[in-house]
Amino acid sequence: MYSSDRFNFSAEAREGLGETEAELRFLRSIVSQLPSGITVQDEHGRFLLVNDTAAIQLGAAANSADGIAAPHLDVRRATCRELLGRGRVVIAEEKVTSERGPQTLLTAHRPVQIGEQRLLLSSSADITEQKEFEDQLFRAAYYDELTGLPMRRVVEHRADTLVRRGRVDGRFALAFLDLDNFKYINDYYGHATGDALLVELAKRISRDLRESDLLSRISGDEFLLLLHPIERAEEVAEFLQGMLDRLNAPFFIDGAEVFASASVGVSLFPEHGASYDVLRQNADLAMYRVKNSDKGTLAFFSSAMEHEALARMKVEQSLRLAILEKRFCCAFQAKVDIRTEEIKGIEALVRLRDNEGVIQAPGAFINLAVELGLIDELTHLVLDEIVKSIDLINETFGHETTISINVAAKQAANPDFMRPFARALESTGFPKRFMVEVTEDAFVTRSHFQDEIVPLLRGIGVGISIDDFGIGYSSLSALADITADEIKIDRSFITDIHKRPRSQGILRAIESLSEALGMTVIAEGIESFEELAYLQAATKIRYAQGYYFSRPIFLEELKPAIPLASEARMSLASRPVQENRQAYARSGRYRR
Repeated sequence: MYSSDRFNFSAEAREGLGETEAELRFLRSIVSQLPSGITVQDEHGRFLLVNDTAAIQLGAAANSADGIAAPHLDVRRATCRELLGRGRVVIAEEKVTSERGPQTLLTAHRPVQIGEQRLLLSSSADITEQKEFEDQLFRAAYYDELTGLPMRRVVEHRADTLVRRGRVDGRFALAFLDLDNFKYINDYYGHATGDALLVELAKRISRDLRESDLLSRISGDEFLLLLHPIERAEEVAEFLQGMLDRLNAPFFIDGAEVFASASVGVSLFPEHGASYDVLRQNADLAMYRVKNSDKGTLAFFSSAMEHEALARMKVEQSLRLAILEKRFCCAFQAKVDIRTEEIKGIEALVRLRDNEGVIQAPGAFINLAVELGLIDELTHLVLDEIVKSIDLINETFGHETTISINVAAKQAANPDFMRPFARALESTGFPKRFMVEVTEDAFVTRSHFQDEIVPLLRGIGVGISIDDFGIGYSSLSALADITADEIKIDRSFITDIHKRPRSQGILRAIESLSEALGMTVIAEGIESFEELAYLQAATKIRYAQGYYFSRPIFLEELKPAIPLASEARMSLASRPVQENRQAYARSGRYRR
């Protein structure tokens, strides 16, 4: 290395420059104070001067006539000859490797003429730390920290570029991937396992991609895959189906065997859009079609999906406006003691009045309300309606009947909703009459509901009911860990129960286990005399609910005939219980 008191001026350079020894010493002292790396090269690329900073930057050694023998500086020599030939000032970044490792230099090259010599004066600043910081900022802005995949802006820029080039670069496909039931994976295994799954899934997808393809993570469990170039839709479908098949193989994470699948929507350029925004939106629509019909598969965009999206948007707008205008009302359906024909309780069922006053059942809007985050406000509206109508409820159904109110599983697992909701139930003055109905997935995932919310509700006297039992994630063994008061067996088990021996066996198993755990069983969806008669004759089930007894009743329908309410309560069952039991006992078809 060159020390600060020595510079490699060749004899020819000294003579050409006409410098005295004193001038050289003065020049040496000035240059030695500069923080920049200074070099001077002749027209052959040979180094005539190298200060200490430049020697450190370039990994130089003063052991040859050239002053620097490092072969990796051949690029500098070639650059010198080129720039002197062009006679232009150039500022450029250089990548060099020294004893301190890889570095980035910002170098200004200036051709000069001194006497008869054409020289290249170069000044270099070490910007390694700055470049590393810039790279960190760039990666933070454009690359996902967890998976290392590019983010939304990168795939958007790539797609926009391909769209601008039109048919020059050919067709491409944009696939929108969304993991199925990722929330349940996070809830059951924990977020660390969920994150590890995303990393492994990204690796598995990337494994068979071409260099020209691009996989991007655009949000939590959503990915965009750009496939380019493509020839036919069939080849895209074949590739993506193979990818989905690979994703179906289990992931082994921290000793756990985790299964995952993805729903995929695909749009093609130029058939399905002439811009990234349109293509992405259409791929999104196709993905939601898969989510709502057949998870774990793929679908290509079609114009019919666009019409569905417009219809959905109208429902969404109508829903938001209805909540704002409080155009919701409640219908109440009785839970009947099938042994005594008395009403045990009622379930509040939310209904929506559209702009023309037509009543809409919840199937048209409940799932959308959950998805849009409007379900919390809607649940409070139902509670307000119950409190406002409690006198009429008492006159119609009796002062001792329980009042069931439905809470979505997503709400049940959210303490920020359930705590104030529990306070609202308590503030009614009759919290012990309420029964909160939640679907079974609120219990079997690792959420706050079982550990925190259930004790809170029990503390104020509110009952817990498992709604639609048997169609979600339940197992009989899971019942042992559930602290509920009531199990409502889904109507899919009850429909034609008198004709279905397998359903009868399942029903008996649930009944026996529930009895052992001290939980009341309610059969949902009784619609025929035969279904009721089977339950009376062949089971110990005491309570049921369904159109056979009564359709949901709107309170305004009863207002003109309140005195008849008690009579209405006594006529819910169309045949005496004893008659049903005797008729089926004589038939010999059903026996306990």
